[in-house]
Amino acid sequence: MNYPTMQNPFEFAKSELASLVKAACEKAIAEGALPEAELPVPPCEEPNDPANGDLSSTFALTMAKKMRTAPRKIAEAIVSRMDLTGTSFKSVAVAGAGFINVTFGAGWYGSVLESIAAAGETFGALSIGQGKRVMLEFVSANPTGPMHLGNARGGVLGDTLASLMERAGYQVWREFYVNNAGNQVAKFAESLEARYIQHYKGADAIVFPEDGYQGAYITDIAVEYASIHGDKLLALSTEERRAALAEYGLEKNIASMKVDMARYQVNYDCWFLESDLHDSGYVAETVELMEKGGFLYEKDGAKWLRTSDFGSEKDEVIVKSNGFYTYYAVDLAYHRNKFEKRGFDLCINALGADHHGHVRRFKAGLNSIGVEDPDRLQFMLYQLVELKENGEAVRMSKRTGKAITLSTLLDEIPVDAARFTFNSKNIDSHLEFDLALAVKQESDNPVYYVQYAHARICSLLSRLRNEGFSTEGVEIDYTLLTASEEIALIKKLASLPEEIRIAVRDFEPARMTKYLTETAALFHSFYNAHRIREAERPLALARMKLCEETRSILANVLGLLKVSAPERM
Repeated sequence: MNYPTMQNPFEFAKSELASLVKAACEKAIAEGALPEAELPVPPCEEPNDPANGDLSSTFALTMAKKMRTAPRKIAEAIVSRMDLTGTSFKSVAVAGAGFINVTFGAGWYGSVLESIAAAGETFGALSIGQGKRVMLEFVSANPTGPMHLGNARGGVLGDTLASLMERAGYQVWREFYVNNAGNQVAKFAESLEARYIQHYKGADAIVFPEDGYQGAYITDIAVEYASIHGDKLLALSTEERRAALAEYGLEKNIASMKVDMARYQVNYDCWFLESDLHDSGYVAETVELMEKGGFLYEKDGAKWLRTSDFGSEKDEVIVKSNGFYTYYAVDLAYHRNKFEKRGFDLCINALGADHHGHVRRFKAGLNSIGVEDPDRLQFMLYQLVELKENGEAVRMSKRTGKAITLSTLLDEIPVDAARFTFNSKNIDSHLEFDLALAVKQESDNPVYYVQYAHARICSLLSRLRNEGFSTEGVEIDYTLLTASEEIALIKKLASLPEEIRIAVRDFEPARMTKYLTETAALFHSFYNAHRIREAERPLALARMKLCEETRSILANVLGLLKVSAPERM
């Protein structure tokens, strides 16, 4: 039998059903069984209850008013004229008030497995992105200290969404925005200066700033600088001393952040420096655009942007009374740079949920500087992380030095476990990171459960091949795969393209970890219920093929998550 390959099996079937329903309705109209009416594309969806078939159409219900005919009568007229020969379906029936329900035939299931085999580990590739250029900015932590757990969640969510968007047909650019200017950097420099002076003159020589960065890493950086350059900074002005220490500390921290992100399997196309916006005059130019547009006014010695004119709840300060630009002004310049200077079609910022106020104020600001269609800026807002240690929550504060760093975390648990766990909950759900569970090599650890399924299949396939079983060049009889466990597993494999589409649409990369866990569970159920080697040869080969394509899908999605797919465990 010739099995057509399908990019998205469920969409293929829905489109086919829509065509069948419409053609049958046209035939019924031509034969006088139904009144004349303009026919839209029939809607087709998966029913909530599997007892109602694999796909269902409410076309008859939607046409009842136009045709002035009872929906069930319309459905019966359509179904009696539907020819399922050579289609994805084996049966069709009318249910309830006029639902048209169909069930998949062996041809569709066979096409699913053949499509996966043909596409390999790129199955699920879509064209919805149409090659549009997308920038995904994520993590973008202040370089005033090490990466912490909040950065870890944002890192894997942003990186996984980027991978999914690439699979969906977008050109994706990953960017880290480095805030190497502004108040926090000034506080960082002041903290380094205090530790540097204390290193030479003692703890009482200078009062450490009350709101300074108190982590041990501040002392380490100051002492390291002293060991290399000596005490020459003591003779310089405060401004010069702080500038030198900040430059050294930022360079060191940014390098460390790059190492941490690479270790975490996150690799950026660009680490964009805020200082470049200032040095190039781009911030000043952006503020000037607002001024020329008549969107700025003065109050209390500061310059304000009329963001309330564009839907924001209040106006925003752009230039402080001391003449310095606000973070908001700089960020608007940065986003203008994304759209106008670098020409991205869509920009997505992954931020903690505490930044929800940014959505309206940023789009309002983009209006004021002439960026067309501010809705091209989208936000993925995710809830924060709570680490449990000895049953108690661990507070994380970069300034107090009590942060659990990403580097420390990755010393304790594998990268695979970290990436999977941080992506295991929907973005609007708080994530409780259980350190003990993350390192546990048992089935209640989701990443272990999924990786074990992949390894189990690899071991099974190896044994089968050693015993002379092979699906290469063999015509597989997919009609033999009729058991409920087999059908459920194939349908789950077929749903991957749709899962990717929805994950991209909703900015929900956690759909992938859920998909993997469910697929692994369905495979284990199938494997525990059915033998392969002991079955008749044709059935054994059909089941072997199902195992091969399940392994391919598991490796495929684990690859999207940048989690390894081990062959042995």
